[in-house]
Amino acid sequence: MKKVLSFSFMLMAGLVLSQLLPVWLGETYGEVKHLVEIMLGVCLAFIMINVGREFEIDKKNVKVYVKDYFVAMFAAAVPWILIALYYIFVLMPQEWWSSGDAWKESLLLSRFAAPTSAGILFSMLAAMNLQKSWIYQKAQTLAIFDDLDTIILMVPLQVAMIGEMNWQMAAMLTVIFGLFVIGWRYMSRFKMRQTWFAIFTYAVLVYGATYAIYLITGHFFGEKGAIHIEVLLPAFIFGMIIKNKHVGGKSEERAATTISLVFMLLVGMSMPLIDMSGAAPVSEEAKQSLIATIPMMSGWEIALHVLAVTFLSNIGKLVPMFFYRDHSLTERLALSVGMFTRGEVGAGVIFIALGYNIGGPILLISVLALVLNLILTVGFVTIVKWLAKRSYSK
Repeated sequence: MKKVLSFSFMLMAGLVLSQLLPVWLGETYGEVKHLVEIMLGVCLAFIMINVGREFEIDKKNVKVYVKDYFVAMFAAAVPWILIALYYIFVLMPQEWWSSGDAWKESLLLSRFAAPTSAGILFSMLAAMNLQKSWIYQKAQTLAIFDDLDTIILMVPLQVAMIGEMNWQMAAMLTVIFGLFVIGWRYMSRFKMRQTWFAIFTYAVLVYGATYAIYLITGHFFGEKGAIHIEVLLPAFIFGMIIKNKHVGGKSEERAATTISLVFMLLVGMSMPLIDMSGAAPVSEEAKQSLIATIPMMSGWEIALHVLAVTFLSNIGKLVPMFFYRDHSLTERLALSVGMFTRGEVGAGVIFIALGYNIGGPILLISVLALVLNLILTVGFVTIVKWLAKRSYSK
């Protein structure tokens, strides 16, 4: 549980630094912010390569995964849609309810609530000696499909954020489609070193490739014509094609945890300045986002909305409880509660939303809801443990 609480602490520490560094550093803050974004991209690539490594299915017997995929898809979609609707109909003025921009930005930002943290979930269940249980085996499948669904749905969301179709978007979609084809065809094909340092090196190369494409196209076609492929999908596909080999040891685990902690800190540091006076942001960047123009709320209002968003995100994760009727209700409920855990991939979605200049109180509510959910993981563990004991002691 120290790891989970450390995630919360680092995210909050980053949020505090995001408000202090612009004041402390002044004009040099722009350079620091750029460096933070690069480090974030590399850390996110490292995390997603590891997620991709865990994605292993029997391609000769795909039918057995159909039900699990749809359950995972609904488990990811329900909290996402519930929170998007909450952002639109509760936090936005009525005149925005029919705004396409408001819907696009809300659907992108609320996606942070969709993915379950596979790493936290597996560690949690393993600590309870449930590795051979149905709960652990099913959670392993659902959590990976959960991440896959998040990555797939991020593609149309990002396309919607870019707007009009042009040759750059066509090229980006071609690359994305090609990556999916490569991932499926060469899944678990290549034997490669899988120490933390090797994976970090791959992460640097993957991020470097996406960043190079952005710089080269930006050089020839300008900022608006640059092709920006988020590292989320390429890193996941790279992990997919590696034949997974577990490399144990305390040093390996410590290094992976450290990179995840640094990632959470950097996500917090990427937050825009928050004006608690209630004024709407007036910067040119903020004007590019409709959500960013919402005036800041009071602390009490934000706290209430954080509680509501956290509740909706977890209620939506109860979907698996209504399936797998050949297992007891307590097993299904334990599986669902175990999927309440959130972590790095959800934070990665928030980082991507920041790239589209989405800000304001809704962004702050999303970050704080993620923090609260991490803190509540201790309670989720207790509930899952109690339900598992009750189920397997019968």
